[in-house]
Amino acid sequence: MDPLTSALKVSASGLQAESTRLRIVSENIANARSTGDVPGADPYRRKTISFAAEVDRASGASLVEVQRLGTDDSDFNIEFDPGNPAADEKGMVKMPNVNILIEMADMREANRAYEANLQTVKQSRDLISQTIDLLRASQ
Repeated sequence: MDPLTSALKVSASGLQAESTRLRIVSENIANARSTGDVPGADPYRRKTISFAAEVDRASGASLVEVQRLGTDDSDFNIEFDPGNPAADEKGMVKMPNVNILIEMADMREANRAYEANLQTVKQSRDLISQTIDLLRASQ
């Protein structure tokens, strides 16, 4: 397979993986304050994503794939909020194990990786277009 087409496949797999990563980070941020409905109920648990390299048999290129979507098993944060419906008899509420600073850093990293893959797609597309133009001009 042609190297430019392989570059497109690799970049497309990266775009898809980073898009999934951005969705997971967005879910975590959106649920950063989601508590349980009743006292003692567990709140939202932070989601995680793992990637793996997958070899494309047709092109021989190493593509990125989402290997696993999981959850972060770290402890929940405990806050004093006696007015919350999920508060126990002492007024303590289990809060999600989501750290907004970590999520924002993950989002920024995923966004930059997405942009890099998109730029590679654009460059590959331009090179393919220029190659076709050269082939037409030489006839």
